[in-house]
Amino acid sequence: MDHRYSAAVATLPAPPAPAPARPGLLSRPFFEDKARAFWLLQAAGWSGYLVLRMVSGVSNNPTLEKVIPIIIEAIVGYCLTLLLSTLYGYYRRLPRISGILAVIATLLAATVIYATLQALTFPIASLAQPELTASRVLGYMFLTFTVLAGWSALYFGINFYLIVEEQIDQMQKLEIQASSAQLAMLRYQLNPHFLFNTLNSISTLVLLKQTDRANAMLSRLASFLRYTLANEPTASVTLAQEVETLKLYLEIEKMRFDERLRTRFEIDPRAVRARLPSLLLQPLVENAIKYAVTPQEEGADIAISARLAGDRVHIAVSDTGPGLIGSKTRPSLSTGVGLANIRERLMQAFGPDHRFGTGPNPKGGFRVEIDIPFQFEEPTREAA
Repeated sequence: MDHRYSAAVATLPAPPAPAPARPGLLSRPFFEDKARAFWLLQAAGWSGYLVLRMVSGVSNNPTLEKVIPIIIEAIVGYCLTLLLSTLYGYYRRLPRISGILAVIATLLAATVIYATLQALTFPIASLAQPELTASRVLGYMFLTFTVLAGWSALYFGINFYLIVEEQIDQMQKLEIQASSAQLAMLRYQLNPHFLFNTLNSISTLVLLKQTDRANAMLSRLASFLRYTLANEPTASVTLAQEVETLKLYLEIEKMRFDERLRTRFEIDPRAVRARLPSLLLQPLVENAIKYAVTPQEEGADIAISARLAGDRVHIAVSDTGPGLIGSKTRPSLSTGVGLANIRERLMQAFGPDHRFGTGPNPKGGFRVEIDIPFQFEEPTREAA
């Protein structure tokens, strides 16, 4: 376990999370089915264009000769942009420079085709002799280029948005997987560490031919492992469950120390539903046993307290050992999975919204304090 007399680590509570934005047109549910979203936007966009052209084109003199060309124009534009969407989808797989040049060339070609068709449509609709001249085609090219360029910008803008959203979703999934893997690793560090000490004690009892005590310790060890290993390594538990697990652990340790190990629990009934990473307190108590109970012939008292203060849960583990001064010259037998492990697990579970501190106990000995938010439901970001 880490050297227990490291400096206190404290972090400020995180600012309140912003209120979730209301789902809009560009929210993920709308684009969950990309094909459906495309057809809806295509139909809505060209319907709106048709309405605007009808209003501006026939408001002064609404005649059939003016209405028909506008309807044909919208239909041609609708079909032409369907072709553009297919070509653009292919161009997106090309190298960047080649794709950009292909898009520009296709847009210009589509503009010429669209303007040419419009130049032929209006004379035919008015029953006049169709005349296809360069000046007439150029007259329509500004409008057709504006329409097709605007449609192309929306097409690439929406696709870019979807790509960014997909990458964000993938990054979040990877972060969750990495966090879960790290939490599981931190949890699995604890069980072998505890097992090593317990099995070493059982081995000592066997060598001393104290078979009854060895069997009793094995039985309690089996109960402890059955209780703890039943939980997922990345799951959180209630404070009540954590205390029960801690009591099982202390029953094993009392087989080693008898009356030298004296424990006291002061748990606020209002805080028993609070959730925290499982096996969070066990290494703290093990730390106290190593540095407070083991070196003193008379042993030491270990107190575990938890109280609810507003929306925060304050947990403390203290002992009546030699304290900071008495341990300055004592070499550490740490396996490296103690206090640093707890800091990491608290950071994974609560982010910056926690406080972890170590220091001398006012009544003598050593004290570890943890301050976490009161969560009585399984958090989205589970703890190990």
